[in-house]
Amino acid sequence: MRVLLEQQGRTYAQEAGIRLADRPGPLYQLLVLATLLSTRIRAGVAVAAARELFACGYRTPQATAAASWQARVDALGRGHYRRYDERTATMLGDGARLCLDRWRGDLRRLHREAGGSPAALRRLLTEFPGIGPTGADIFLREAQSVWADVRPYADRRALAGAGLLGLPADPRGLGGLVDGADFGRLASALVRVALDEDCARDVTRAAAR
Repeated sequence: MRVLLEQQGRTYAQEAGIRLADRPGPLYQLLVLATLLSTRIRAGVAVAAARELFACGYRTPQATAAASWQARVDALGRGHYRRYDERTATMLGDGARLCLDRWRGDLRRLHREAGGSPAALRRLLTEFPGIGPTGADIFLREAQSVWADVRPYADRRALAGAGLLGLPADPRGLGGLVDGADFGRLASALVRVALDEDCARDVTRAAAR
């Protein structure tokens, strides 16, 4: 576990420059990142596109909704998110307006409505354009770092990574191996292992030294 977290324990939110906290801005930025990661595109490209959107000032639903569709398309293009840029620009605009209209720009309200239930959270999150079950899993996998009542949350992909390393293939079993605050990092690390078999080999070799 020590080697895994040292080598791969960087969340996707951290990569995208999001200082995740239980506040409206960072939670909305995480929603944007989950939207970008939901398409069939490399994670590095999605992260780069998120960083470009945030650099343009689109860190709140208000700013995203106020931006023109073309401005969102251009920002995605600069992040090399080109295959899905037009459709994603539309989804981000619609999602920002939904966030403002239903949750008054604050996803903590969504959290409260769900009562901390992961199943209810997944259902509410999938109402956002571009967020299906996979996107909801991505959001919750990262949000558990600040929403303690969601922990331990490990989706199918994280559990696949655990299997490659011979670790427990259930969230509670994994939760017993790290401090609660580190479980979000662990889940991200396991996803990286699942996506790249070289990661599993490197972690295993380093741990055996």
